[in-house]
Parts: sequence; C-alpha cells; structure tokens
Amino acid sequence: MELHLIRHGQTNWNEERRAQGQSDSRLTKKGEEQALSLAKKINHMKFDKIFCSSSLRTRQTAELLFPNNTFNIEYLDSLREIFLGPWEGRLYQDIEVTDSKSHKHFWEEPHLFDVEGAESFYQLQKRAVATVHAIAEKFTSKRVVIVSHGALIKSLLCDAEQKSIKELWNPPRMHNCAHSIVLYKNKTTKQILQYADAPYTQLGR
Repeated sequence: MELHLIRHGQTNWNEERRAQGQSDSRLTKKGEEQALSLAKKINHMKFDKIFCSSSLRTRQTAELLFPNNTFNIEYLDSLREIFLGPWEGRLYQDIEVTDSKSHKHFWEEPHLFDVEGAESFYQLQKRAVATVHAIAEKFTSKRVVIVSHGALIKSLLCDAEQKSIKELWNPPRMHNCAHSIVLYKNKTTKQILQYADAPYTQLGR
C-alpha cells in the first residue's frame, strides 16, 4: 500500500498557540490557502481511498483537497490527534507556567509525557499504527491517503523508521499541510518515500 499522510491546514488555535488535541478548532484563511495549494500539487494523483480524522479541522482540509471526491472520504475517530485532556483549549504559555515539567516533557521528552486524563504518545502511536495496519490489510497494492494531525503522523513515521517515541519531534517539522508518503510492504517492512514534502533520500537519516 502506498500511504499518503497529510496534516491539516493552519487553524485559529495553531495561530494562538493553544493546545488542540481532540477539541475542535477551525481552519484560518491561511489554512484554507495551504490546503488549496496542496490540492493543486496532488490533483494528478488517483487515490483508491481517502481516510480522514473526524475532527473539524481535518474534515475542512480534506474537503478542500478533494472537492470532487468527498463521497469517497471515510471519517475515523481513531485518526484524531493525541487526546490532551485537561490541557485542551489552553494556551501553551499558560501550561508552561502551571505545569512546566509536563510542558517540557511534551515538547522535548515525549517519551516521558504523562498527564492524568490525557493520552501518552505511546498510546497515540499504538492507536495510529493499529488503524493503519487495518487499512493496509484491506487496501493491499492500493494508493490511500490519510488526512490527520501532526503528532499522529509523526508517531506513524517514527514507527516506519523504527525509532523510539523519544525521537518523535526530531526534524523535519510536520508543518501545516505537510505531505508524507510511506510504502507499506507488510506490518514490519515500511519504506518512507517522502517526509513532510521532502524526498526521504535527501534527509540523510
């Protein structure tokens, strides 16, 4: 399976540096423009199936990316972003003041992130990998796209590279509407072809 992973466009909460998690934020005008720009770049590609996180920001992105193919979009809760529990909707600058240790863990030591009522990055990755494996079994030798979120996509790419969650935030950055491509040969053999718009061979990883 050739899997295309696309992050949603910029949202109002991205602009405000607010923790989004599974709460709903909306695309900004810039976010809409990012999605429309990517749509032009990929409009020559034929996808056998489109999967999308059920969050509003990803739904908006998918509908701009595939305006003539919305009937082929399947929305899945399992493709939502990491659930941040008590952090959701709060400004990161405020979280840094009230919970500096967990804030540091989230951004610098993701393997240590553990906030009561929130998912860990390990739980996120387990959910994401299980979802993609189920898709891969059904769509063997097909071209599939998933529109999802930064941390979830990063966790899938960590798995594909056989790297630890500790390295989750290592560059390249998963910018808004970043497009990555992974070739799934089987559950254990995955080849990254493109990582956040850059050919994988150019990254020196």
